[in-house]
Amino acid sequence: MASMLATVSPIRSAALAHPEPRVRAISWCATPVNSAIFAAASLASSNGFVIVRVYDWQNKRVSTEKTKKHHIVIIGGGPGGYEAALAGVQLGADVTLIERNGIGGAAVLTDVVPSKTLIATAEAAQRVAHATTLGVKFSFAGQAVKPKIEIDLAQVNRRLLDLAEESSSDMLETLVKEGVRVIHGSGKLDGNHHVIATPADGGKPEKMEAKTIIIAVGAHPRQLPDAKPDGDRILTWTQLYNLDELPEHMIVVGSGVTGAEFASAYRGLGSEVSLISSRDKVLPGNDKDAADLIERVFRGNGINIYSNTRADKVVNTGSGVEVTLADGSVIKGSHCLMAVGAIPNTEGLGLEEAGVVLTESGHVQVNKVARTSRANVYAVGDCTTFLPLASVSAMQGRTAVFHTMGDVAVPTELRNVASNVFTSPEIASVGWMEKDIVEGRVNGHVEMIDLTTNPRAKMQGLTEGFIKLICSTGGTVIGGVVAAPRASDLIYSIAIAIENRLTVDELAGTFTVYPSLSGSISDAARALHSPLN
Repeated sequence: MASMLATVSPIRSAALAHPEPRVRAISWCATPVNSAIFAAASLASSNGFVIVRVYDWQNKRVSTEKTKKHHIVIIGGGPGGYEAALAGVQLGADVTLIERNGIGGAAVLTDVVPSKTLIATAEAAQRVAHATTLGVKFSFAGQAVKPKIEIDLAQVNRRLLDLAEESSSDMLETLVKEGVRVIHGSGKLDGNHHVIATPADGGKPEKMEAKTIIIAVGAHPRQLPDAKPDGDRILTWTQLYNLDELPEHMIVVGSGVTGAEFASAYRGLGSEVSLISSRDKVLPGNDKDAADLIERVFRGNGINIYSNTRADKVVNTGSGVEVTLADGSVIKGSHCLMAVGAIPNTEGLGLEEAGVVLTESGHVQVNKVARTSRANVYAVGDCTTFLPLASVSAMQGRTAVFHTMGDVAVPTELRNVASNVFTSPEIASVGWMEKDIVEGRVNGHVEMIDLTTNPRAKMQGLTEGFIKLICSTGGTVIGGVVAAPRASDLIYSIAIAIENRLTVDELAGTFTVYPSLSGSISDAARALHSPLN
């Protein structure tokens, strides 16, 4: 076994990593030694224990210690649980992950991956439909024809479900390869130091001790009492992928991110779409200019928007659906998508019994390092009080492990989190918003560049979109909004500027490609320059 000589003086411990790839922990000599003693240590991993061998050069003897490894038990294998598990084995912990469905959780199997794959298909259909405006002509047997786009929804759904399953399998393979023990089943707390894992195959429940417990159980679609999803015509976003035919008329209840994304997608695929919003605007929580743009695009594409109203009742008539609104009017369609929020999967986990504080909605209250009210219990993802984003969940998972293992843990700052709405065009945002300046929460300046003035946008035939950049009174970049195709990619440069506290002059001084949409970010930064007096 390899060993390493520590030559630091004075020395109190020898810190070494085992050459085996799966044992990457830094371990310390348990017994202090004085400055005259140099130590050589070697590590081995066996049956959940770390064996530390220390050679005392002064007394010429070897001492061996057997120390129990840090055992982390993770309940839930979504993005947060997955990243937490990988971070745990990287730091040398003994990691057990319990997942009842499939690795990746809802994000991979029924939510993010399938929905964005469906949206990608809708975008492809739209590009074909609009190609004629760029001079692309279609012909058959030498005769010009107008393209008729048909969507094989059964094939689309098979593809996206196969993609989701493939992604889940890849993630499972990675976990197993890295040495994570994966249990297919459900888990619950038994106090704050023990977890009971119940195998999905009906096997005997296993009680295990854990130094750290991480809750990553996600959330499920909220249901209304008089609009129960049936998986046939009244659907949640997890049930859409069982459809074999494109809905003739999709009624979407809910105008938040999920509702807006699916309304945009199904309209792009060719369905008639009606959107019911309880608010006066689509995407009510987003930037006002972005929300106005999306609503304008939606109406221009033929989406029927019913604002300031609620769906009181949804009925499956057998051949379609009838949605009764709060004012008594009825909207008829072929299918109805319920997108009215989500409920955390925290019930029955023994959290409150273990002393973990939950909100009234059932979400786990966590701090910026994902720690709960119990010191050794962490929670990540959609079941927590943080933003319900896969990227946030993944970051929380890594941060939780870094914190519990004594590594460098950078608290998650929600102000620095970039988010995206996958409509057409996409809406991406990060940092402070214009409304924060208007309402006096922060002092700053705003500059908005219309993308119709951008050369690359003109070449691509874009007619809607903008770049909005926000800086402090001192010129530091503090926020931004992008409304454009692939806004999810464009927002990254603004997010980097915010994370690293760059000024608008520093951002403007970075070369961009000409022509490119990113050039408008540079234009906005230059417009925010304050001349020296």
